[in-house]
Amino acid sequence: MKKLKFALLGVVAATALAVSPVSMAKPFKWASAGEISTWDIHSQNNALQNGIHAAVYESLVYYNSRTFKIEPVLATAWNQVTPTQLRVTLRQNVKFHDGSAFTADDAVFSIQRAMAKTSNFTPYTAGIDRVVKVNANTIDIITKAANPVLLNQLTELRMMSKAWAEMNNSVDPKDIRNVTQETFANRNAMGTGPFTLKQWVPDQRMVMERNPNWWGRLEGNITEIVYTPIKAEATRVAALLSGEVDLVLDPSPQDLGRLRNNANLKVVDGVESRTIFFGLDTFRDELPGSSVKGKNPLKDLRVRKALYQSIDIDSLMRVTMRGLGQATGTLLASQVNGWNEDLHKRMPYDQEGAKKLLAEAGYPQGFEIDFACPNNRYINDEEICQAVTAMWAKVGVRAKLRTLPLVTYFPMIQRYEASIYMLGWGVPTFDAMYTLQSLVRTVGTDGDGNYNVGRYSNARLDAVIDRAKVETDLLVRNRRLVEALQIAKDDVSHIPLHNQVIPWAMKKNIEVVHRPDNRIDWRLVKVN
Repeated sequence: MKKLKFALLGVVAATALAVSPVSMAKPFKWASAGEISTWDIHSQNNALQNGIHAAVYESLVYYNSRTFKIEPVLATAWNQVTPTQLRVTLRQNVKFHDGSAFTADDAVFSIQRAMAKTSNFTPYTAGIDRVVKVNANTIDIITKAANPVLLNQLTELRMMSKAWAEMNNSVDPKDIRNVTQETFANRNAMGTGPFTLKQWVPDQRMVMERNPNWWGRLEGNITEIVYTPIKAEATRVAALLSGEVDLVLDPSPQDLGRLRNNANLKVVDGVESRTIFFGLDTFRDELPGSSVKGKNPLKDLRVRKALYQSIDIDSLMRVTMRGLGQATGTLLASQVNGWNEDLHKRMPYDQEGAKKLLAEAGYPQGFEIDFACPNNRYINDEEICQAVTAMWAKVGVRAKLRTLPLVTYFPMIQRYEASIYMLGWGVPTFDAMYTLQSLVRTVGTDGDGNYNVGRYSNARLDAVIDRAKVETDLLVRNRRLVEALQIAKDDVSHIPLHNQVIPWAMKKNIEVVHRPDNRIDWRLVKVN
């Protein structure tokens, strides 16, 4: 999907999701390297977490896993009354897990909660001015200007009970940067979805069981979902081979050969809409822990280019990624609106050129710098960072690598505590504005710079992004998206590496639909 279809007018939904008879129900056990950090649906914007939350909490609309077109969930119809007024009709007779009714009050509350200061979901509320209750089953979403991707944004805004949040002192989202803050919604869940949260012991086990009162009907046949985070690659594979788990979301590249050759297993591959890159602290005047005193070497474009061009990307893709990455020169995967071939091309690997750039910038002997990476979030994330550390050392940049599990890593970088950091960025809206506004727009309000944790700032780039936000001519808007991406590329706002190719390894009797956002659709899972 290289072009988005922005069909907003007069959409009327089917009454329920596709249905097929449910055969004998069974538990579904799966594993991956990471753990989620919270059950608060507006606290941390993380793809693994969002996908798990979608089993319990539902959004107004969602992507169909087979067509990836937007389909109704808690909304049944929507109509663009004016360019800035979207009227949404809500599904009736929907119950939360405690038996209370889902109404317009909950929808208004949930979207407003996603707009709160402590929310990490402001990229999905970007452009929304206010939400208004029309009646018990209808809301109006009023935007500041015409927004051609509003429906795409709504796919990630899940609904919470207003009464439940108020009763449990969870009106505001947990601030993910505050590691000592504890809220009821952080550890507990109560949505409208097909599964309920039965148990969560962080870093050990999560159990969700089927909601017998769900408004829809499952295509799949599972009654229980058991998730086990297993950081060690060998242990994850061993769990699959022994039958302890049914599916591993992230098998290690080095194990794929024997998994594909195992008659009892199958591996399903797909290109993910996620780009892996390094971010750079270009904000501080002096970087903590750096050997450079009194200035920040990352503010110099020549240094940023040197770091980029000293990475042997072909070797990284061949040796470290073992073919599970597509090298790229931009912050977008090809499925995202705004991508093109010119942006995709990388600057050439040039070790001698990198040394020359560093010398021109005043660092002929290089320098020391902090470098932070996760160790259980992306395919071979720690191994990638170790390999790049060795590559940078060859041009004189002595990166002091530290790796952390994702639960502590993401709050750390969001507190601006890393000089160079790794991040993988998926695009749930499948539109470049989500990337541009979140990653490269100067940190501000209404979603601007929500994940710009290097605090990069470029006034010319900001102006192009802001014009694209309110542009109603789609051709003009797309040209501005490309222009903004080109500015970011030329200025080396970040160092792009690759788009992930995701293999899922599972038992032969498991049926799932592989989605480009690397999440499981719990409504479709079958155990035969």
